[in-house]
This record gives sequence, C-alpha cells and structure tokens, in this order.
Amino acid sequence: MTMKLTSSAFQSGEDIPEKFTCGGEDVSPPLNWEGFPDDSASFALICEDPDAPGGVFSHWVIYNIPTDRDHLPEGIPTDALLSWGAVQGRNDFGNTGYGGPCPPQGSTHSYQFRLFALDENLNLRRGLNRGQLLDEMEGHILEEAALMGRYYRS
Repeated sequence: MTMKLTSSAFQSGEDIPEKFTCGGEDVSPPLNWEGFPDDSASFALICEDPDAPGGVFSHWVIYNIPTDRDHLPEGIPTDALLSWGAVQGRNDFGNTGYGGPCPPQGSTHSYQFRLFALDENLNLRRGLNRGQLLDEMEGHILEEAALMGRYYRS
C-alpha cells in the first residue's frame, strides 16, 4: 500500500484557500493520511515553498506525530509542544508552528506538504528547522507522501 496525503480544503495541484495563507486567517489546513507502513513509529511533516526567490522556504515543521493519528485538524496551535505529543519546529519566518503561504505580491508559488513515516520516535530538542529535521530523519524514513497546493497573492 502506498501512503497518501490529502486535505479536505484543497486537492493536490489546486489553489490553497486564502484562509490558510498570510492573506487570510493564516491557520494550518486540515490534512489526512492513509496507507502508511505498519512498522511506522512516528510521523513528521514539512511544508515548504520551492519557488521562493532565496531557495526553499519552510512554512511548517512538525515531528513526533504519534502513529495513532491519521490526520491533523485545521488550525493546529503554534505551541512548540502540542498536548498530544507532537513537537513543532521553527519555520523560515522565525516562528514556531505553521506560517501560511505568502509569496511576493503578484506571484504564484507552489507549496509542498511532505509527510514522512519514520521507523522511530525522534528524540530531538524543540525548535528544529527544516534542514535540521531532514538531517535527523536521514536513515529513518520508511515512506513519504506529498500534497501540493498553489497560492497567488494579489
């Protein structure tokens, strides 16, 4: 079975509703996944903008998501440690938690939500950035799924 990541807010390749961007409420979208490996010990998720002028820009880093979860609801709080055990890192805005799509005015960027099934629960400090998390996950990724959305900022 292949792992799949979806959202009830938008389909892969479609526009991300403004509610989930810097032009709206800037809250995280609802995400659901299925088909992950049985031996998964935790999940990690990264949201990134590969179209950013300065290189890949990180919008969300969240890890140690327990395997009894198959979704993230809309509007995850921006706390570093969530009540159900997940840990959020720092995005490239310099904040903890989700920071929505916010391309330069007059441009459209694509945003990749990447979910990783890991073979262990990572014993990591809070506040890691995207690059640090990717380094720590190396050798522990069982499977990856992605969901891409686009956003045009007028």
